[in-house]
Amino acid sequence: MDSSKPKVIDEVFPYLRVYEDGTIERLHGTEIAPAGFDPRTGVSSKDVVLVPETGVSARLYRPKLPPKNKKLPLVVYFHGGGFFISSAGDPKYHHSMNNLVATADVIAVSVNYRLAPEHRLPAAYEDSWAALQWVASHSAGGGGGEAWVRDEVDFERVFLAGDSAGANIAHHLGLRIVGSGLDQRMNLVGIVSVHPYFWGEEGIGSEAMAKDPVRKAMVDKWWQFVCPSGRGNDDPLINPFVDGAPRFKDLGCDRVLVCVAERDILRDVGRLYYETLVTSGWGGRAEIMETEGEDHVFHIFQVDSDKAQTLLACVASFINQ
Repeated sequence: MDSSKPKVIDEVFPYLRVYEDGTIERLHGTEIAPAGFDPRTGVSSKDVVLVPETGVSARLYRPKLPPKNKKLPLVVYFHGGGFFISSAGDPKYHHSMNNLVATADVIAVSVNYRLAPEHRLPAAYEDSWAALQWVASHSAGGGGGEAWVRDEVDFERVFLAGDSAGANIAHHLGLRIVGSGLDQRMNLVGIVSVHPYFWGEEGIGSEAMAKDPVRKAMVDKWWQFVCPSGRGNDDPLINPFVDGAPRFKDLGCDRVLVCVAERDILRDVGRLYYETLVTSGWGGRAEIMETEGEDHVFHIFQVDSDKAQTLLACVASFINQ
């Protein structure tokens, strides 16, 4: 054993280690694909710094040139990774976003929020909100200078989307936008929530958890690692069903699509999210799609599989209704 190597003082197995000297070692989600033209889909992308003070950035996506003067829907996307790994430039997400933009014919802003433990929550929420403010600054009279957003987006057709932790972010921003002033600068039509990451001290979906207690213990720990609120897995940020959490009926959009996967330990949480939204008194329309035989965020890891393409087609159809 190498005694000179710093001691591991915390670990989120199998993704990340924290050493006693403050070093953080990420074991997954560190690869970066370059932005640029994708000949497979005809989609172009580029990286833009949104908030120089914090370094928050985004990867912008644009499909093949639309007809002159045609405005496109905008998707603001939040990647997954438990709030502690991955990025908008992750090759898997980059490939997936190229597919989404080409299939749905949208402009997309994929947000690079800061990660825990260097920046524990609520940093990711604040960064994502800052990204939404940046987007809104490009609507009429706002002064935003990014041409892809300013000139080619239909601000009456804006969507928030995300998978896992990113779906969690989309939910909370969908609540926060109401009465913020941003809802006067753009119209939030809908939210796409793919395999949403919500949890609770009391198990949701006990059957799935009983079958996989090791995995349940892993998920139990994740939130405590990223959020120091002291409320554990009943913090309203991770448990939107707990007393005192913001009301589902106040969600600031007209439509929501919830996607779940049969083998995902979060499947029943996703179902409960859908059911709670439908019965909350919210005035919008919710849809749910379940993919049989697949696990959490399978569509990111198997981006060109038939089932991933089916999910993608469902999302594209939802956006273009």
